[in-house]
Amino acid sequence: MRADVRMLGALLGQVLRECGSDGLFDDVERLRIATIQAYDDDSAEAFARATEIAESFSVQRADEVARAFTAYFHLVNLAEEHQRVRVLRDRAGQPGRPDANDTVATAFAQLVGEVGSEEAQRRLGALRFHPVFTAHPTEARRRAVSSSIRRLADLLTQHDVASEGGAEQQRAQRRMLEEVDTLWRTAPLRAEKPAPTDEVRTVMSVFDETLFTTVPHVYRRIDDALRGSDSGNSAPIAPAFVRVGSWVGGDRDGNPFVTADVTREAAAIASDHVLRGLESAIARIGRTLTLDAEGTPPSAAVEALWDQLRAADPETAEEIAKRSPEEPHRRVMLLIAGRVTATRLGDRARGYRVPDELLADLRAVQDSLEAAGARRHAFGGVQHLIWQVETYGFHLTELEVRQHSQVHRTALAELQAGGEISEQTQEVLEVFRAVAHIQNTYGPRSAGRYVVSFTQSADDLANVHRLARFAFPDGDGPVLDVVPLFETFADLQAAPGILAEVITHPEVSARLAQTGRRMEVMLGYSDSSKDVGPVAATLALYEAQALIAGWAKESGIELTLFHGRGGALGRGGGPANSAILAQPPHSVDGRFKLTEQGETIFARYGEPAIAMRHIDQVAAATLLASSPSVEKRTSEAAERFAEVASVMDAASRERFFSLVKAEGFAPWFATVTPLEEIGLLALGSRPARRGLSVESLEDLRAIPWVFAWTQARINLAGWFGLGSALDAVGDVALLQTAYRDWPLLRTMIDNVAMSLAKTDTRIARRYLELGDRPELAQLVLDELELTREWVIRLTGGDELLANKRVLQRAVKMRSPYVDALSLLQLRALRALRDTPENAPQDPELQRLLLLSVSGVAAGLQNTG
Repeated sequence: MRADVRMLGALLGQVLRECGSDGLFDDVERLRIATIQAYDDDSAEAFARATEIAESFSVQRADEVARAFTAYFHLVNLAEEHQRVRVLRDRAGQPGRPDANDTVATAFAQLVGEVGSEEAQRRLGALRFHPVFTAHPTEARRRAVSSSIRRLADLLTQHDVASEGGAEQQRAQRRMLEEVDTLWRTAPLRAEKPAPTDEVRTVMSVFDETLFTTVPHVYRRIDDALRGSDSGNSAPIAPAFVRVGSWVGGDRDGNPFVTADVTREAAAIASDHVLRGLESAIARIGRTLTLDAEGTPPSAAVEALWDQLRAADPETAEEIAKRSPEEPHRRVMLLIAGRVTATRLGDRARGYRVPDELLADLRAVQDSLEAAGARRHAFGGVQHLIWQVETYGFHLTELEVRQHSQVHRTALAELQAGGEISEQTQEVLEVFRAVAHIQNTYGPRSAGRYVVSFTQSADDLANVHRLARFAFPDGDGPVLDVVPLFETFADLQAAPGILAEVITHPEVSARLAQTGRRMEVMLGYSDSSKDVGPVAATLALYEAQALIAGWAKESGIELTLFHGRGGALGRGGGPANSAILAQPPHSVDGRFKLTEQGETIFARYGEPAIAMRHIDQVAAATLLASSPSVEKRTSEAAERFAEVASVMDAASRERFFSLVKAEGFAPWFATVTPLEEIGLLALGSRPARRGLSVESLEDLRAIPWVFAWTQARINLAGWFGLGSALDAVGDVALLQTAYRDWPLLRTMIDNVAMSLAKTDTRIARRYLELGDRPELAQLVLDELELTREWVIRLTGGDELLANKRVLQRAVKMRSPYVDALSLLQLRALRALRDTPENAPQDPELQRLLLLSVSGVAAGLQNTG
């Protein structure tokens, strides 16, 4: 990896010499060397030298330098991802390696030992992993930049396999130089905010390039691990356990640009992508089935299927028959592909009505091949097609609608009052009609979950059904699964009572009867963290899950908890598999659903090998979370350390409130971070805040709350209050035992360690000085130091991440370069803050600040 970084860095240096303005490369080197020295030296003099260099540049030169460092981080990120892929590929050939303990295969083996083979098989069959992609604006890179990086990744792979110093390696290096030149010349900032449909198409690129083909390989690899050489020769035991959801084009909470028409278009775009994928995959597999009728005779069902398909499209059937004489399975598969094409084009006479019809045809071919002895074909390529249809249907993503409970209350009040209704209420009703249209067009799985933000009463959920009746007075509306979203601390505490009341509502009760009493409940991580602080929110979420899971068990409800986890640690992010294993007993039960957004989507699912590893890890944790040993460990730890949790909760909450409830906190926060400027970035279609100005935290969305603290190199949203919480407990031996034995605390501490490792006290101090509130600045710095001391004490060693050396080295390698961008950002931010109140802001300074924001996000590998 170091060799890759050196090579890519040298290519960037060459591009800067060739294409940059006079002296650019030398200026970049001066700042780079100065920030490295300041990082290593940790002296005030070295830091002052680096600051002086950053301040000495003209605004235009600072702009170029910021772009150069940002481009460098894109290349470093690429090298790190490439190394991860190398490692994963090496490990894939060593299934018996000592650290292969977080795969579905090893989780299944552990389950067999604990609950027996039959019960383990039942649990594997019921396994469900359901990521939901959102358009929350946390991907700072332009799509053009991402595409350039993806092309560089392909060239780096070609460079790896080419002979050392040979013509192919030289060709790869020449093309990489060309691509780095493209990266440098591509404008790093979007000129305009993307429209919701642009966001839909961006997410579709992940399916096209990775997920559509990768997910069946995940199933196959699990089957290979569980069954060895029998895999592919008989029916698999690995189920199609992935279901992919999407809020992109459906989430209208606070986004006026997501309309019913956008929701219809989002569903149409997704369906077109999956049907094109199925059409191509079926045709490809079909062309390989050149098995003659004598050696591989078709079943009666396949012969009947041929007659049926030929009657529907005689011309195509005749042409295929000429090309494939005595190849009955090939002929049928090619006609099936043609019928999928008709489905995509909306030809209802020739196309499939629902995915189950396509599955029936594919299974008929599979059964015929198996009966004829062609088992490897039946359970090879044809099985992959079946897995794809089971996973994606004709809709690709299960599109979910989200709306704020207050919008529903307002609309319902208007409708019940009679008279003319507002445009907003008309749009609320139109959404129900859009959902009905999507279900009728793409099947019942394509849409129907309706998430109610800020659910505060059972009426908030019942209101959705009341509104649906206004949209469809004849009662022929869509099938709806209304999902409560509990976000604030108070709402989390009230959740069990609200749920107990809502299941008595007639529509909810009827839907539970139809689904076998299945119900989803969503938990919001980011708003609860902004509400009471990260420590109290984590403990409250655990308690809420335990109470909801207990209620569900008593009420005979098959519960799926939907985790609104963000990419950043301050929004409930962090490694998903360790978080799953820290959940309360019965809160997982083989089903895990969470939001994935922005940079997290591309980091986890943008590269096939990484996507396979991530899905395997999460699925393994989901399977194991309900094992007797894990449930026993988590429940005993929660009971054993209940008093510790109580002390931590009270102390962390008090410390958090002392900051955020201080008079004038919100305007101060907007002054000491680039909060207002972040709103100018064209990241996503959704507005960054709910009101016109930031007068209180309630005006602010969770994403910019986290994003702004991250840019200021403070990361406050991820750790503030933990130091006071641990200090209030005070017993080092007890806390070290808790860190070892209590999964929830261990996960919290490990996430905070990563968050703290990306902070920088010297730079943070400069940001905090912008606010002219020394008492608030000192409060933040004191808590930062206290938290750092306690985390090091519990994790061991003499510095952060001492127990995770590879991660520690990666953070240390990046930090000086991030410092360079932070100094440029500070210089721009200070000048903007010094601008007289009524004077226009300098657009060149604003651009420099936004460039630095994009660069710091790339360097830290997270935004909000």
